[in-house]
Amino acid sequence: MLKFENVDTNYGVVAMLREVSFEVGAGEVLCVLGPNGAGKTTTFRALSGLIRPVKGRIEIMGLDLAGTRTEALSGLGVGFVPEGRRLFADISVRDNIWLGFEAQGGKGSFEDRLEEMLQLFPRVRDRIRQRAGTLSGGEQAMVALARALIGGPKLVVMDEPSLGLSPKLIDEYFDTVAEINKRGTTVLLIEQNAETALSIADRGIMLVKGKVVATGTAAELLDSDEVRHLYL
Repeated sequence: MLKFENVDTNYGVVAMLREVSFEVGAGEVLCVLGPNGAGKTTTFRALSGLIRPVKGRIEIMGLDLAGTRTEALSGLGVGFVPEGRRLFADISVRDNIWLGFEAQGGKGSFEDRLEEMLQLFPRVRDRIRQRAGTLSGGEQAMVALARALIGGPKLVVMDEPSLGLSPKLIDEYFDTVAEINKRGTTVLLIEQNAETALSIADRGIMLVKGKVVATGTAAELLDSDEVRHLYL
């Protein structure tokens, strides 16, 4: 579904990612872990086409992203949940979700897909006509995920979805992520909350200062002395 191959990125003259390689297989949950400044959000930005690698190759479903415009990725079957939700605060929850549907090609019935989202996120049903900016952080997180899922993507990429959420809401959110994965959606979870992310992941990689320093199954990473020393 997704492949990073020896990817380097720069911000100006500053190196960020350095020879980063990993793959995500169909149906997997792979988490990308690391402390602040490790390169996690840079990974998201490279995947979404917002920055281009200076070296290496990124593929999504076999397509080289080098020649793909950012706005075309949703139409390929990729849903994105950016850090901080990035909802349009002054329009309704419904319209925010509709924009995700349109971005992913608008296939099928929006009303039917919306009803599926509201069953998955029952709290959103009562907020559907409200302006998105009036919602709580937890509610906004649900809307951002619904917006990413509304078009039925094959792959969802999430950047720090637990940021700003209470422990209870984090547990609820990750339970939902596990559920959508069971329904067949592949997930790349970029996350600082290592133990919670690894609790639903199949595998993980650890970034430190832009380099991969550890890889393995979720259980292996949780038991790794190196990972515990660096991060947990």
